Amino acid sequence: MTEFTDITYEVDNGLAWITINRPERYNAFRAQTVDELVMAFKRAWASSDVGVIALTGAGDKAFCAGGDQKQRMETGDYGPSASGLFEVEALHRVIRDAPKPVVAAVNGLAIGGGHVLHVLCDLTIAADTAQFGQNGPRVGSFDAGLGSGYLARVVGEKRAREIWFMLRRLSAQEALEWGLVNKVVPAADLKAEVRAWADQMLDFSPTALKVLKQSMNTDTEHFVSIGTMAYSTLAMFGETPEAQEGINAFNEKRKPDFTPYRGK
Repeated sequence: MTEFTDITYEVDNGLAWITINRPERYNAFRAQTVDELVMAFKRAWASSDVGVIALTGAGDKAFCAGGDQKQRMETGDYGPSASGLFEVEALHRVIRDAPKPVVAAVNGLAIGGGHVLHVLCDLTIAADTAQFGQNGPRVGSFDAGLGSGYLARVVGEKRAREIWFMLRRLSAQEALEWGLVNKVVPAADLKAEVRAWADQMLDFSPTALKVLKQSMNTDTEHFVSIGTMAYSTLAMFGETPEAQEGINAFNEKRKPDFTPYRGK
């Protein structure tokens, strides 16, 4: 995978920029996108030229809108991958396991699975135009484990339940007030701000940063196994009429009708 198609990868003075490059799909990821993201994170992990990793999206509308629901509607899945598996769990793992600080540069919508990606990054800097939120229950999906349990550690139980149960769409300022992001800056200044944060971290001991990251991850590591179990459940749930109603309604741009499933 020497040539990426769904992402771009570049290194600038110790900072690796990994950019989801599907602006026509609001930087939603298909299976190939996930494969390329995993490879890019591993490349940055292994490179002695990289001390900090930044994840962002192309354009000014979206950081990442999560899984590509149009792809899912067209083919019934997220398309082909190198392994034959949809490796989103591997992507979550590599963001957490990469022994270097990972900064989410949220330049627009961070929704659904894209919201989970920014939450898993060590730090989040947001453009003042960014928006945050979940979408799973609306389309017959969910993210148990890191996407919900770890989120509760970040913003607190009540806020996490509000994000998931009410599907609140948060502005950048609201996300800052909730502790969901570290800083909000004008959209035009986003990359420069990430550069400044990276430069400060690049002055520090990489081993110290690595061990600190691993130490902080230890407290929430159990959410990984919970998430693995939840993905097994999600795979089965995705084949049910209830889940199909969610994705069909999304693609047909109508309100889903989940009332037949409330008593089960």
